[in-house]
Amino acid sequence: MVEEAEGPASERARTPHPFDPGELSSARVYDYLLGGKDHYEADREVAGRMLARVPELKTLVWFTRGFVLKAVEMAAEAGIRQFLDLGSGIPVSPAVHEVARKFEPSARVVYVDYDPIVVTHSTALLAGPPGITALLGDIRCPGDILDQLDRDALIDFDEPVAVLFSGVLHYVMDDEGPADIVATFRDRLTPGSYVAISHGSLDSDPQILQVLMGTKDSPAQVAFRSTAQTQSFLAGFELFEPGVVPVQQWLRPDLPDTRMVMLGAIGRKP
Repeated sequence: MVEEAEGPASERARTPHPFDPGELSSARVYDYLLGGKDHYEADREVAGRMLARVPELKTLVWFTRGFVLKAVEMAAEAGIRQFLDLGSGIPVSPAVHEVARKFEPSARVVYVDYDPIVVTHSTALLAGPPGITALLGDIRCPGDILDQLDRDALIDFDEPVAVLFSGVLHYVMDDEGPADIVATFRDRLTPGSYVAISHGSLDSDPQILQVLMGTKDSPAQVAFRSTAQTQSFLAGFELFEPGVVPVQQWLRPDLPDTRMVMLGAIGRKP
């Protein structure tokens, strides 16, 4: 179970136990919703309760996944050959490296997640091709991640990088400084680098917000935010059109609205 701590550090204690299949994992819930196989009963139970009240959730998960791959394509088409997937979760196909390597077979991709089980799965599934790495790291400690990327020469920050924050910043509580996290990565990026963010929106149906935000003190605790708050995370980046909008608007004009709103935005460091 999640360890308890006193004071402001209590949020940092939302760290998954590495070998407890009875503990909820947001990454495994996401894997279940995507139709994967790496999940346990606790994850399926939570996903089932969510789907009972938010049946379009699976559709939105696929829209969000499509947005991520769209961002990878845009960055790759612009000549970016390094990708940092923060809060990557359990790999699903097509994965970030599969899309990136359609443009450049030697593209580097680093998948970062704070769940040891996720990293173990990723390491096993991604073993083989050079230049693809699964890294254990907590985005609430961005300096530690950057130090490890430098120490192991996994990313060359003198060259452009595409940094993906897909569905991860709403797991960072306000007092953990989500804007500061993005800024820490931004300040290491060279001009021409890309950032992509998908984030749960407070414009979602109130009943859905009650369901999704009712996971206090668990690894799946979320803090959905307004469009303005989400856009503030992209300070220092030039936003591409259509801006900070529901993720399906990045894909096709004919895709339906959903009661749960996931915002997406892609920016470039000038």
